[in-house]
Amino acid sequence: KIKQRPKPPGVNPATDKGLKSQAKQLVTIRKQKEKLYETKAQLNSVGMQASAMATQASAITAVGAVTEALGNANKVMDATKMNKTLMEFQRQNEMANMKEEMMNDALADAFDESDVEEEANEVTNQVLAELGVELDSKMVGLDAPNKAPPKKEGEQGVVSEEEAALMDALPDLRARLDAL
Repeated sequence: KIKQRPKPPGVNPATDKGLKSQAKQLVTIRKQKEKLYETKAQLNSVGMQASAMATQASAITAVGAVTEALGNANKVMDATKMNKTLMEFQRQNEMANMKEEMMNDALADAFDESDVEEEANEVTNQVLAELGVELDSKMVGLDAPNKAPPKKEGEQGVVSEEEAALMDALPDLRARLDAL
């Protein structure tokens, strides 16, 4: 309306009181609109502050409940009894670890791979030698060993020493297993 007011002929925009009045109303409405936006922002701020206060109040209530529960738990719990239980647990745990170490050592000693491989090679050679003896009687003209391969000097002593060591360790291993 303000834009259309000065257009008709005979209306002087500088002296027209109606035009000035409409312009003042427009300025007043714009200021009221700005104030309304500011008021809305302040109301939102107050709402957020109220939410924050409610959250703090519920957090304080929760902390109070937890404090009360911990106080009750401390009243019920006997510190010396708890300490004794923890000490017993630690002692039993150490015993279990020692038993595990003893079992691992015993199994490692019992299943030593180098001795097994040497013994397997000896048995294989012996079986092959025996087969050679059987085949020798069936096949004429072939040179095959007719007895087990001769053992090197000291080898017989090593085998019997190993067997003696295993026999000596057997009661100790059994005692360890029984102790577990």
